Amino acid sequence: MKKIVPFLILIFIFTSCVSTKSTLKNTDDNAPMLKLVTYNTFAITAYSQDKKYGYDPDYPINIFYSDTRNETINQQRFLNALAGPKGEKITYTKLESCCPFPTKRSEMGAGLLDVYQLRWEGQRSPITLYLNIYEKGVLMVPVGLTLNKN
Repeated sequence: MKKIVPFLILIFIFTSCVSTKSTLKNTDDNAPMLKLVTYNTFAITAYSQDKKYGYDPDYPINIFYSDTRNETINQQRFLNALAGPKGEKITYTKLESCCPFPTKRSEMGAGLLDVYQLRWEGQRSPITLYLNIYEKGVLMVPVGLTLNKN
């Protein structure tokens, strides 16, 4: 009984907070497959011109990962590819998961965005990025960041 109650609460939260229509604006099922430069870093060639890309929960960075046994590896590979505006080394911390949305790529029919905070030396205040492991999209460098040259 003790194990069933938390499960029922989780189901209630997902079914009561998730609308049947997704608010995500930048998903693309035809996006190219993600490629690696090294085992822990993605090859990214495009820079976003959209100031909302990654910074707004409706425009998350879509890092599709089909095997949720290691759901954070693609997030790490994406973040490892980034640098600060002048090439500074960044550090990142996962803050929370938020913003439920409907998806067919989850057994429960809903997904959550992961919220990461990025910092680098000389920065005035940290930035926050929203990452989505459930949907596909073109992988780009968010406005204000650059690619890690290492």
